[in-house]
Amino acid sequence: MTYPDLRDKVALITGSTGGVGLETARKLAQCGAIVVINGRSEENGQAALTTLRAISPHVHFALGDVGEYDQAVAVATKAAAVRGHIDMLVVAGVRGKVRPMPFAEIPGADIEGALRSRLLARLLPVHACVPHLRKHGGSVVLMGTDAARHATAGESLIGAAGAAVIQVTKVLAKEFARWNIRVNGIALTLTSDTPSWDRIFKDEEAKFDARLFSRVAEKFPWGRAPTAEEVARVAMLLLSQETAQVTGQTLSVNGGLSFGGW
Repeated sequence: MTYPDLRDKVALITGSTGGVGLETARKLAQCGAIVVINGRSEENGQAALTTLRAISPHVHFALGDVGEYDQAVAVATKAAAVRGHIDMLVVAGVRGKVRPMPFAEIPGADIEGALRSRLLARLLPVHACVPHLRKHGGSVVLMGTDAARHATAGESLIGAAGAAVIQVTKVLAKEFARWNIRVNGIALTLTSDTPSWDRIFKDEEAKFDARLFSRVAEKFPWGRAPTAEEVARVAMLLLSQETAQVTGQTLSVNGGLSFGGW
């Protein structure tokens, strides 16, 4: 599905050299949006840029770690420089510094860094983009985790950071409404075709992850996890004027793995 209202709109997608972020960038490019992708790896960024420019010439890459505020500002500034403003921000592709593991086994010195990496890398780019979003209004989509609502054993910090993102989404929706900026979220579960999927099931060091999430994967009602492309479809809907009256909401894209929430 294409969204004509997104044509010529400037979209910044953080953490978008792979997975859900890249799929969202692909769909935005297909709709004629001006797309700025972001990542911490120049090599991965250039590879993604080559892929996307086969769809549209209006794709750019901004190198930077948006978990660091000065770099988040630099990325936002580069995106805004394309047309003088930003219309859409999608925060995706956040990688935590601590794997899922029982809370008592997490090194104490790593707890603060784990929360920072999973929370601030989502919030800092929003703060950095606000001056550019305010110019014409727009839409923000924060990719989070369903562990915020239904954390399993080993997801104490992941769930805590995710719950914070859901609350921030609600508050920012209230605060940003004066500037005609909508703020929504997507809560993900296990999602195939993503770097995190590969880390969980293919990394030899992630044995606890594999044991934990293999049991989870068996519970999908339709026998499989959502794909990155399926999550990107929801992101596109939230970015478009099809959801002009939707703000402050976090939608779970979890393949029916769990229900309810807040």
